[in-house]
Amino acid sequence: MDLLNAFITLANFVIIPAIAYGSQLALGALGVTLIYGILRFSNFAHGDTMAFGTMVTILVTWLFQAWGISLGVLPTALLALPFGIAGCAAFVLLTDRAVYRFYRAQKAKPVILVIVSMGVMFIMNGVVRFIIGPDDHNFSDGERFIISARTFRELTGLEEGLAIRTSTGITVITAIVVVALLFWFLNKTRTGKSMRAYSDNEDLALLSGINPERVVVVTWVIVAALATVAGTLYGLDKSFKAFTYFQLLLPIFASAIVGGLGSPVGAIAGGFVIAFSEVTITYAWKKVIVYVLPDGMGPDGLVQLLSTDYKFAVSFIILLVVLLFRPTGLFKGKSV
Repeated sequence: MDLLNAFITLANFVIIPAIAYGSQLALGALGVTLIYGILRFSNFAHGDTMAFGTMVTILVTWLFQAWGISLGVLPTALLALPFGIAGCAAFVLLTDRAVYRFYRAQKAKPVILVIVSMGVMFIMNGVVRFIIGPDDHNFSDGERFIISARTFRELTGLEEGLAIRTSTGITVITAIVVVALLFWFLNKTRTGKSMRAYSDNEDLALLSGINPERVVVVTWVIVAALATVAGTLYGLDKSFKAFTYFQLLLPIFASAIVGGLGSPVGAIAGGFVIAFSEVTITYAWKKVIVYVLPDGMGPDGLVQLLSTDYKFAVSFIILLVVLLFRPTGLFKGKSV
């Protein structure tokens, strides 16, 4: 019985949160790796692209709530998500036409585009803060739990209760659907194959008659969709704050690099590696250990390797190790 309680505690505070967080990072890292693989630069504005798409989703959610429109037990934000994706896609396409297109025409070096993307990042962050404000916004509504800890305890008779939040279930299901659609698009459609060809060999793709501007537009639209979905899922799971999305840039880039920049499969794997690393290292293991060890032999301290304040330091350390010893990542993407 104690081992079951230990497992439930572990699932509650490590496994389930890490799966949800890993799904969010994987979607964010997919956007980063698509930009790097197809447009040939590291987009430092990706975190704020997520923030912009989520902001549009939140504004439309508030509008729907004011009109009395809802999805019942599910968050209203799911209804607003297509509008968030459309708004984000329009903004990034405008940014590409106003900024990045000029540097592409000049055949600018990737480092120049990285610096340019940092400028875009600060502008997007300022726009988001100006429109929605710098404070926390909780926009989740509907049923809070799929199963609550109290219900689980009543059903099983265990001391520990397993709680699965609705946002967690939505995150995992949405991530699976989005990833499946993306891989189908890249592998089965003509446009997707054109994008892959352009990524593998730009000159050969152009000789084959592939329109580079069309590839660029489709790439930005997909990236906007991935960023908005990832940002909205993260906001539903926690809350929305513009600066938090700026901070998410580190674990997202770490996920993409650990998996292998330019590798979609690597981006997904890297997202879960970073998520599980962050959660397990910053979790206080005392409660689990107390259940496992005999009575009276439990530790006095929290058994916590790092405080949650240093969560992003875990991403940074893993990123440094990968860059030093395997710069192409787990799935041999393009070296950084």
